[in-house]
Amino acid sequence: MRSTHDRQTANPLTAVRNLGILAHVDAGKTTVTERVLYLTGATHKRGEVHDGTTVTDFDPQERDRGITIFAAAVSCDWDGHRINLIDTPGHVDFADEVERSLRVLDGAIAVFDAVAGVEPQSESVWRQADRYGVPRIAFVNKLDRAGADLDTAVDSIRRRLHTVPLAVQLPIGREDGFTGVVDLVAMRALVWADGADTYTEGDVPGHLLAEARRRRRLLEEAVAELHPAVLEEFCTGAPVGAATLTAALRDLTRSGEAVVVLCGSAYRNRGVEPLLDAVTAYLPSPLDVPAVRGTDGDLPAERPADPAAPFAGLVFKVSATATGRLTYLRIYSGTLRKGDTVLDAGTRRNERIGRILRVQADRHAEMDKAVAGDIVAVVGPKAARAGATLCTPGAPLVLEPPPVAAPVVAMAVEAGRNADTERLVAALARLAEEDPSLAVRTDRETGQLVLAGMGELHLEVAVEKIRRAHGLQVAVGRPQVAYRETVLRGVTGHVHRHVKQDGGAGQFAHVVIDVQPGEEEFVFASAVTGGRVPREYVRAVEEGCRDALVEGPLGGHPVTGLRVTLADGATHPKDSSEMAFRTAGRFALREALAACAMQLLEPVVEVTATVPGDCVGGVLGDLAARRGRVSGSAAAGGSQVVTATVPLAELFGYASALRSRTQGRGSFTTRPAGYAPAPPR
Repeated sequence: MRSTHDRQTANPLTAVRNLGILAHVDAGKTTVTERVLYLTGATHKRGEVHDGTTVTDFDPQERDRGITIFAAAVSCDWDGHRINLIDTPGHVDFADEVERSLRVLDGAIAVFDAVAGVEPQSESVWRQADRYGVPRIAFVNKLDRAGADLDTAVDSIRRRLHTVPLAVQLPIGREDGFTGVVDLVAMRALVWADGADTYTEGDVPGHLLAEARRRRRLLEEAVAELHPAVLEEFCTGAPVGAATLTAALRDLTRSGEAVVVLCGSAYRNRGVEPLLDAVTAYLPSPLDVPAVRGTDGDLPAERPADPAAPFAGLVFKVSATATGRLTYLRIYSGTLRKGDTVLDAGTRRNERIGRILRVQADRHAEMDKAVAGDIVAVVGPKAARAGATLCTPGAPLVLEPPPVAAPVVAMAVEAGRNADTERLVAALARLAEEDPSLAVRTDRETGQLVLAGMGELHLEVAVEKIRRAHGLQVAVGRPQVAYRETVLRGVTGHVHRHVKQDGGAGQFAHVVIDVQPGEEEFVFASAVTGGRVPREYVRAVEEGCRDALVEGPLGGHPVTGLRVTLADGATHPKDSSEMAFRTAGRFALREALAACAMQLLEPVVEVTATVPGDCVGGVLGDLAARRGRVSGSAAAGGSQVVTATVPLAELFGYASALRSRTQGRGSFTTRPAGYAPAPPR
């Protein structure tokens, strides 16, 4: 074991790795994390998901459900490197938690099931990582399972993720007989004995030597196509040196041109140590990624990963614990010390840092200071939200926050006792503060509290958290989906005059707008000529139109997919103002939408159901009854994988229905597939 074990060592930035573990649900992310913590000496016992003894899945709900719900940060040391690791959820309902984590990471390990290969949520998190340019290495897990095949998994990575996978290992043995791997870069065999924590290194077994040499040459050829240094050596006809190949793999990983693929079985402790070596060898340090960019006022600005630079950090998570309100922070530049006063650049509010904590999931260690490259939690800030930038008051900087997805499912919640209503309101507000993808509002017609989120499971977890953490009895209504409205046929030349005289300063605004269907959510343009509407008033009209998008004419749902053009207008020399034109824009679009032909849209999801072959007929019939459109079916071992697009409103209770139709042997996953026209209600 090559762990340094010394937690007090101040690692230089070149020896820091900030990474996350990404995967589809049940691919083995948390088991990989637990083995990493054990092998690096951060824990002294292997945690197991099925036993509820994991470090990172420490929330009672996570242990009860056997899934990761909340991103958990841990730190450990390996071979002289400090690794700050975030274990992220795999379920689609918690994709926003993954998004916020990816925003602050420098690299990632993507875990794949050796039997299933790339699964739907694998594709989703891969696209999220692409969006932030996060370099990745891949770990094909569960090679000890029946039907496991590294080549098939690598091929699915190539086909479905549209990247260049570079397998640097060859498995020794298959399924139950999987005992180790051949390292194709060093051409050495790494073998784990049953129950052993570490491997024995030796020569490549004779029966695999020819295959290992063939795969080594294929690896050299694939890398040579992408890297000039390897191409130069490859063209000589001699084997490419291990040092040259390693350097090229590092370059290709960090540029995103290729993905190094390793394999193993985390549950059986096989393959995790080479994975840690790959993390330190191929993934970037904070110094290897570009300087973080933000804005200072209206001017672009950037900060280097330098402890001596002005402090700047991004909040990616907020949680309430027995320790107090914890604000999780990625420090991009400068040094943060206990007792410092920092600026929340978005709200312009000063916050005092009372404590700095090195995080080990639900355990914390006090620190006097944290520097650029660190991921820590701080106690003290009272109002900073996820996405906020904390910085030195004298050197303000605003970093771009991760986007927050709009909720698609909502349900009414109420306290079991009237006396607890205020406590419920406060609990919901705290919940929405911790999880920005949750929204709380009061229904205007019924007066009920409405909780909205990313899916049925997301809402179940939120309500259960209120019950457990706050001791409240909570009654919930049936979930309702979040509909949208769009324009089918528009109108042109709609006129609105806003005139108001009430004895004081008057208001006057005259606008003429055209409304047409659009490909994007909302596009605003001005066709006014001759300065009939000044530029600042044009902006005010656009803001008013955006105000009107909140409620459509069909059922008060948000409006999307339209293009609004300000065709003409007029002003008054004294009574016109930005407020008057904003009001005119709001009423003009509201009236125009009432005159348009509108279409109700409903959210749809892609369902991937894995079911026994003898149950396919019943499952297909049930999906059809739920207005599902089957898009594919394929054999996977002894099961059948059915893919269909189904309206979200029809999926409530589907888990129970699928279990019933498959005698408990079926499972399914979902991912958002946008919106589609809804049938008349």
